[in-house]
Amino acid sequence: MRIISLDDLDAMKGQELGVSTWYEVDQRRVDAFAVATEDEQWIHTDPERATAGMYGGTIAHGYLILSLLPRLTNDAYRITGVGTRVNYGLDRVRFPAPLRTGSRVRLRAELVSGEQMAAGLRIAVRNTVQIEQRERPACVAETLTLLLPESSAERENA
Repeated sequence: MRIISLDDLDAMKGQELGVSTWYEVDQRRVDAFAVATEDEQWIHTDPERATAGMYGGTIAHGYLILSLLPRLTNDAYRITGVGTRVNYGLDRVRFPAPLRTGSRVRLRAELVSGEQMAAGLRIAVRNTVQIEQRERPACVAETLTLLLPESSAERENA
């Protein structure tokens, strides 16, 4: 995991923030996501039927891959000096390649921009979710996050 200071972040535009370790997306996780979202389409949840389908097995939901960004980000990098992180939204999301269940993924994150706002620094990060031994990624998403500086009280309680 790479540790980055909030004060140093502005100078990192266009640079890699970090790369996570590999993480397996297994059928159990896909099934749990299907139940939680009520998207239980067979291509995700029926391994036997999916074996005869176009991907040769079940695939993860695109939104499941997207939902792994916080977990993968926590493994790839951490920004110090931040008291609160606010999810500000997404600018662009693509799913270039299907993610076969049982595959491993990792995150490669790059700082696209930073904009100082009244409350704090809003950053845009290009998140590429790579699939092990595959050229095309499972997901490329630009996330927007508002970083609010750590207060002196938060520093004292840390």
